[in-house]
Amino acid sequence: MRAALAPGVRLLRAVPRDSRYRGLTLVLTFLSYTSYHLSRKPISIVKSQLHLNCSALGTNPHNDSNSTTWCSWAPFDQDNYKELFGALDNAFLVAYAIGMFISGIFGERLPLRYYLSVGMLLSGIFTALFGFGYFWNIHVLWYYIIVQVCNGLAQTTGWPSVVACVGNWFGKGKRGLIMGIWNSHTSVGNILGSLIAGAWVSSEWGLSFIVPGVIIAVIGIVCFFFLVEHPEDVGCSPPQQHDASGEKDPEGVTSEDHSSTDPKELAEELEAISFLGALRIPGVVEFSLCLLFAKLVSYTFLYWLPLYIVNVAHFGAKEAGDLSTLFDVGGILGGIFAGLISDYTGGRATTCCVMLVVAAPMLFLYNHVGQNGIGTSIAMLIVCGALVNGPYALITTAVSADLGTHESLKGNARALSTVTAIIDGTGSVGAALGPLLAGLISPTGWNNVFYMLIAADVLACLLLARVVVKEVRAWYGCMARKRGSSVQLTESVLDGK
Repeated sequence: MRAALAPGVRLLRAVPRDSRYRGLTLVLTFLSYTSYHLSRKPISIVKSQLHLNCSALGTNPHNDSNSTTWCSWAPFDQDNYKELFGALDNAFLVAYAIGMFISGIFGERLPLRYYLSVGMLLSGIFTALFGFGYFWNIHVLWYYIIVQVCNGLAQTTGWPSVVACVGNWFGKGKRGLIMGIWNSHTSVGNILGSLIAGAWVSSEWGLSFIVPGVIIAVIGIVCFFFLVEHPEDVGCSPPQQHDASGEKDPEGVTSEDHSSTDPKELAEELEAISFLGALRIPGVVEFSLCLLFAKLVSYTFLYWLPLYIVNVAHFGAKEAGDLSTLFDVGGILGGIFAGLISDYTGGRATTCCVMLVVAAPMLFLYNHVGQNGIGTSIAMLIVCGALVNGPYALITTAVSADLGTHESLKGNARALSTVTAIIDGTGSVGAALGPLLAGLISPTGWNNVFYMLIAADVLACLLLARVVVKEVRAWYGCMARKRGSSVQLTESVLDGK
């Protein structure tokens, strides 16, 4: 007697074929970028182990004069350890920012599946090499800096590739909400990276890097075998990238009728867009510069928020670390909210601008009253995280995908990686500048740091002013047409009577 079909198989058969592949793409790209962030996190966890206060561990077996840091890892056992840690951070961030501009150009001309998989394997190797410094007993600063630079360059393969893949599978109308939820991979990766690195940090800190390196490499191999770049590759229908009505978009570009040429053949015939060609797409420059300042604020909180909580609210290091995660929780909620609202209104720039405008006074309030109790601190961290990271998440996901498939490209879909790389690369410049400026300004007082963050938020908002005006004009035009249609319909009904 033949057994009944397994329940799971029956469930899979009930799901439409296109939906199965879309779900697979979302899951694989989510896991991919989660592993990217997972492999970036160990350095922030291991820093405390590289420079220790050894006075509580007894006498110095080496009998040298440095009695309080004899158990630290050279060269980070000296008084300039903060500068050395800063060099490690900036080596990664600067390499990432520079490499991102080049990465999209390669990603547009190479198969994304190969490009992403090779990038993940290289990221795994360089992450593990940092950890092997422990087992190989390496105490040369340049070794760790070179590894950080190489890792920063390798990790630029991730973001343009995953955004391009998701953009290929999901149309403009669904991107905001879907990508808002999908973008939580950043926080998930940070949390998992902290837990995995923390498991070995006190015993063999090298494993805090090697294990994440193995994880990202394994997921890269999985992507090589299962990732599908385009719906046409497996006979699925491509998503609708533009409004079917043919109305003007907020940038004033009308959709055009294309021939019935197969989309896959059309994409292959058209050349990949150049760097300057991508810059000429309406909105790319504005959103790129906006992200520079938005990411400056976000990464300043990422690197400095725990220390701020310790210094101002006088919490312990563990409590400050726990509280700082609420900023990421707010970021997840803000990304989903921004995506949902922008899908409903069709105004990506307006959504970002409103959130940035509200973020500025909220940052001021958090600095002045946010530490007046644990409840107030929790609430304001979540709200500030949502308002700061919401626009950042929307620009790096839905906006990048929208601009990479803009109507002005006239069917050329080979712009997603380049556009995404330009936008995120410009933002990464801000990510490198923010923590650096905070380090220079913080000795003059935390108030000045927050004034710098507020100014950056205001500048980010102002840079979107032109796009916001066009979106508002488009809405007024759409409403006028709808009112005109309603009047004509009413007159027709009255004439019929």
